[in-house]
Amino acid sequence: MTKYRLYIDETGNSNLKSAQNPNERFLSLTGIIISLVHVQEIIHPQMEALKVRHFQAHPDDPVILHRKDIIKKKTPFDALRSLKVEDAFNQDLLAHLRDWDYSVITVCIDKRAHLETDKTSQIDPYHYCMTVLLERFNHWLNREGVMGDVMAESRGGKEDRRLKEEFRRLWENGTQYIEPGMLQRLLTSRELKIKPKFANIAGLQLADLIAHPSRSEILQERGLLGRELSAFALQISEILVDKYDKNGKKFI
Repeated sequence: MTKYRLYIDETGNSNLKSAQNPNERFLSLTGIIISLVHVQEIIHPQMEALKVRHFQAHPDDPVILHRKDIIKKKTPFDALRSLKVEDAFNQDLLAHLRDWDYSVITVCIDKRAHLETDKTSQIDPYHYCMTVLLERFNHWLNREGVMGDVMAESRGGKEDRRLKEEFRRLWENGTQYIEPGMLQRLLTSRELKIKPKFANIAGLQLADLIAHPSRSEILQERGLLGRELSAFALQISEILVDKYDKNGKKFI
C-alpha cells in the first residue's frame, strides 16, 4: 500500500501575547499531503534539478528553498536580482507547483478572537491548529483508503518536545471529533517526525513555498489581509484551487 505523508509548515507564531499586534495576529499551519513514492521519484529529483539550473546547487552544499530568502534574494538566491533569471525561475517553479501531485490543507487561527472568546484559554494556538489539521488529514486518509504519517519542520528544542508530546497525546486519546482508534488505524506512527530546515526535505520546502500564499488567500477572502495579493501570490493561489482538499481551508 502506498504511504502518504503530511508535511507541515507554519506562518506566524503561536505567542498569544502578540495577538494584539496586527502583524502577528494570525497563525496558520499548512499541510501538504504527498505519497512518499511521488516525493522520491518526482518531486525530490525535480526540485534538486531546479536548484542546480538556477542556483548552481551542489550535493556538498545543498540549496534549501525558503520563501523569505527567495523574496529578499539573499544568498544563494542572489541570482534572482537579474530579472531574466527571476522570471525563468518563477515560471519553472509555477510549472512544478502545477504539475506535482499533492493536496493542501491550511488551518488559520485569529489569536485575538481566540483570546476574546476564552480569556482564560491556555491552549497553544500551534497545537490547536495541528489538531484541526490532523483531523482533516485523518478524513483524507480514510476517504482515500490509505495510511500515512506526519512531519513538521523543527522550531527548536523546547517547542519540538512539546509538539511531539501533544501529537502523541492526540494519537493515544483522539480529538473531540475523531476517536483514538481511527487515528491509530490510519496513522502509521504515534511519533511526529521533526526535521531541521537544513535537512533538505523536499516536502517541507514545498510546504514552505505554499504556506504564506495560502494563508494570505484565506485572510483576503475574509477581508482581513489589509493589502492586495502580489501578482506571484495570485498565480500560486490559482494553482491551489485544484490542490486544496475539499475541506482544505479552515479559519478558526
